[in-house]
Amino acid sequence: MSNTKEKLFGEFQAPTTQEWLDKIEVDLKGADFQKRLVWKTPEGFSVQPFYRKEDVEKLQTPESLPGEYPFVRGNKKDDNVWYIRQEIDAADAKEANAKALDVLNKGIDSLSFNIPGKAVSAEFVEQLLDGIYCDIVEVNFNTCKCHTLELAQILAAYFDKKGYDKSKVVGSIDFDPLEKMLMKGKDVEAKIAEAPAIIEAMKEYPNFRCVSVNSVSLNNSGAYCMQELGYALAWGNEYLQQLVDAGVEPTVAAKSIKFNMGVSENYFMEIAKFRAGRMLWAEIVKQYEPKCDCACQMIVNAVTSKYNMTVFDAHVNLLRSQTETMSAALGSVHSIVVTPFDAAYETPNDFSERIARNQQLLLKEECHFDTVVDPSAGSYYIEELTTSLAKEAWKVFIKVEDEGGFLAAVKAGAVQDDINATNDKRHTMAAQRREFILGTNQFPNFNEKSEGKTPISSNCGCANGCEATYKTINASRLAADFEDLRIATEKAEKQPVAFMLTIGSLVWRQARAQFSCNFLASAGYKVIDNLGFPTIEEGVAAAKAAGADIIVLCSSDDEYAEYAIPAYQAVGDSAIFVVAGAPACSEDLKAAGIENFIHVKVNQLETLKMFNEKLGIK
Repeated sequence: MSNTKEKLFGEFQAPTTQEWLDKIEVDLKGADFQKRLVWKTPEGFSVQPFYRKEDVEKLQTPESLPGEYPFVRGNKKDDNVWYIRQEIDAADAKEANAKALDVLNKGIDSLSFNIPGKAVSAEFVEQLLDGIYCDIVEVNFNTCKCHTLELAQILAAYFDKKGYDKSKVVGSIDFDPLEKMLMKGKDVEAKIAEAPAIIEAMKEYPNFRCVSVNSVSLNNSGAYCMQELGYALAWGNEYLQQLVDAGVEPTVAAKSIKFNMGVSENYFMEIAKFRAGRMLWAEIVKQYEPKCDCACQMIVNAVTSKYNMTVFDAHVNLLRSQTETMSAALGSVHSIVVTPFDAAYETPNDFSERIARNQQLLLKEECHFDTVVDPSAGSYYIEELTTSLAKEAWKVFIKVEDEGGFLAAVKAGAVQDDINATNDKRHTMAAQRREFILGTNQFPNFNEKSEGKTPISSNCGCANGCEATYKTINASRLAADFEDLRIATEKAEKQPVAFMLTIGSLVWRQARAQFSCNFLASAGYKVIDNLGFPTIEEGVAAAKAAGADIIVLCSSDDEYAEYAIPAYQAVGDSAIFVVAGAPACSEDLKAAGIENFIHVKVNQLETLKMFNEKLGIK
């Protein structure tokens, strides 16, 4: 058999990289290779259309093993099991306890309780955790930063009272004052000094982490992968340095930090982000000379993004969160929270929470994502992404450190400015349809109505009305502008009608009518497509009979010179006249009074806003 294999392989000569490039050049027929096939990522590096073994041989990432420093291939050696985590509002201890016990029987093995600060007490915790075995189930807690130390002391006393094996209690307390400074602009710098006391309270529980890095907030604000990762590293290093400076032993300090990171739709890049993150964090922690390599492990709870979620065509959010969950699982994270598909417009209900749980259970029980350690290892593409992303994230980290560290950068507003600039850029790209939002600015459901759904603001506001001391991050979702426009259209006395006046070349009129229908339906207009009209007069008459508010002429560039002006004159003031495309005769058409053109280079959002204004919709 061995000889047969050797003979078969010997008949084929492996092509060189240059031979591949030569073949591609022939297939491109003179087109620019860099422009056509090389992807310029938002993360700041270029991705080639193919990679070969020789490209990976120069990288260091494939040399490491799972469960070993620098943990690029994961923290585990034997499997890829992660915790399925669900967040629970614990304003009422009894209700939260009942819900927790219920979901524990439905596949959840990690609970996250959000407790109001004023409710923190020993009695509350007793009732909240009644019947929950905290040495079997991962338990996580979040409360007001002013009450976190008190909660830690209560939890430690509760765990001691129950007699749990201290090594088997796994969980965290979400203590992250820096996030409050970033998102709300509050001056809570003094609270950071309480971190050592919180760690001291939980010191006998080695797998319970008390300091959080909530870079998921950056992800939900539009940050690119390299930004979230770079800032997360600087964020974690700020806490680590302050803990060590306060006298906390480096090993204990490092083992007290947990990362809550977001997962966006960039499938392979997100896998690379988690791999690169573990590698870089291990390098950072190593500089503090911990007693063991295990202190260098980056423990990540991944949360699927809210930034790309939509109110309209909301079930597409299931597709988004499913691929995001896959990225996190293949990236070997510690735990995953799947954001329910309806979170953009309402408090998730039992149905949406059940679907969110099942999204993870499918990956475990049917796809067996939990059985293979670092399944992406050895992929030329992902190994290259891991290394390239690590380099760009490291640049962000170094820049922050050179400017005095993460706390100084937050106080100066540098982090906020950077994330807000990215968010503004992405909103502009969405408005121009250079970043697609399926069901919103691309392929909207023509017949869908909001049916009372109101977008939930994702901006963090000050609960007590105090003025912000520092700049804040704008966490507006990518689809928010289009949703506001569409809901405003729904509230109008009459739904605007956009009529496609199709004439001339069959290929061009159909293509442009389809484009125009998608373009205009994004504002909630009723669109009427047509097979074609023999004359302009018949088309205009049909449009007026349909009560058209907008009439879109759809034809070929050459035929616009013949049809556009007569059609414009026939329409008159009865409707907004639009030409689909950017024909060579545009200047002549503009000279005749035609103002409106829609095509791939116009700003879709601004154009639709202009139409709404002309239609009297505010």
